[in-house]
Amino acid sequence: MIKSELRKLYKQKRNSLTEIEKEKLQKSIYQQVFELHTDNISNVHLFLSMRKFNEIDTLPIINFFRNKGKKIIVSRCNFEDETLSHFYFEKDTKLESNKFGVPEPVNAKEAFVKDIDLVFVPMLISDEQNYRVGYGKGFYDRFLSECKEGTRTIGLNYFPPIKKIEDTHEFDIPLEMVIYPK
Repeated sequence: MIKSELRKLYKQKRNSLTEIEKEKLQKSIYQQVFELHTDNISNVHLFLSMRKFNEIDTLPIINFFRNKGKKIIVSRCNFEDETLSHFYFEKDTKLESNKFGVPEPVNAKEAFVKDIDLVFVPMLISDEQNYRVGYGKGFYDRFLSECKEGTRTIGLNYFPPIKKIEDTHEFDIPLEMVIYPK
């Protein structure tokens, strides 16, 4: 299937999950994240979940890494050029939702892409080669292309990968791995 078809299908699948199903799936995802070897990681980038789109709740992951002494970095969308700006997410950081309902930091210190050691990436679905389908604006592909060599990239998804996304292109960046419920 092509990205537009997959985007529509997996939005529907995600929206059809019950709260109990989401909790069970997230518990499996969290366990796998908590078992990752991250001793050499200092700065962790996480997406802030959009509840209205039933994204995986990243707050337990944020709290886990904070408790391990890691610095958390989150992003703000720049809609004019479809890029992301990055900020340290402290316990006192205020958040406001942008026009699409994405929570974003408003009083945070800016972080540099080259300081990020690990990026958790949102998605609708991925394939066995770790290419992903997001919401279609390319924010994360542009962001990942700017990361330093050796930055770990891990997708989080409710669903196991499909065989192949048929219309990947040269600007699509495969992830190091995708975590989904086992």
